[in-house]
Amino acid sequence: MITSNQNPKIKLVRALFGRAKERREAGAFVVEGVRLVEESIHADWPMRFVLYNASLSERGRSQVEGLKSRGMDVEEVSTSVMKSLSETEAPQGILAVLNNSRLPIPASPNFILIPDQIRDPGNLGTLLRSAAGTGVQAVLIPPETTDAFAPKVLRSGMGAHFKVPIHSMGWDEIEQVIKSAGLQAFLADMDGPSCWETDLRQPVVLIIGSEAEGASESARKLASQKISIPMSGTMESLNAGVAGSVLMFEVVRQRSSL
Repeated sequence: MITSNQNPKIKLVRALFGRAKERREAGAFVVEGVRLVEESIHADWPMRFVLYNASLSERGRSQVEGLKSRGMDVEEVSTSVMKSLSETEAPQGILAVLNNSRLPIPASPNFILIPDQIRDPGNLGTLLRSAAGTGVQAVLIPPETTDAFAPKVLRSGMGAHFKVPIHSMGWDEIEQVIKSAGLQAFLADMDGPSCWETDLRQPVVLIIGSEAEGASESARKLASQKISIPMSGTMESLNAGVAGSVLMFEVVRQRSSL
């Protein structure tokens, strides 16, 4: 049993929880909680090691036993060490360090999401979850958007990271992907035409900027058209997570009516 905060695995977990730079340099990230560990197992995601403690539920213990039977590196830690590591108020008693192994972008994608300058982890996690739920084939993370593998984004995504390709890219690389696939880029903007009256059945990229700052200049240059969500109530706008989700499901609605 690991009882010391100076243990190398404990130090690594703490570093990975802390900063995007540490995650990039280590090529790894941490998932915490029974559901996210379960999702990573189902996805057969490359796993470095798993830590658990005595508070783990029966469902979690079943996961631990299954991992041990497969020869995975699984270790018990003391309750105090697990509590000191946890990013949640009520730790579930399990976490896993995973390799940052990206799912591949399909050869000819027809539905891509770009969350531009989205700095709130909850909003980005919501967008990723909706992307997985609507069949988005890739999420391209540009500069100035928060790290998609930060702990709060992973929790908000609820397993989306294991279902949809998520790639961090510069704008030149993003432009190359979009042009080579022949996609039309639509920028969510209050001044754009209604999404209900815009043909989204064609191969599309949806660019969602932050509610506070809007889209970056690079995103605006990339977009060929603007698109908006009609508001019939008294609110002027929606947050990025909600707005992006509405637009993604509108793509699904239009395509399912063909």
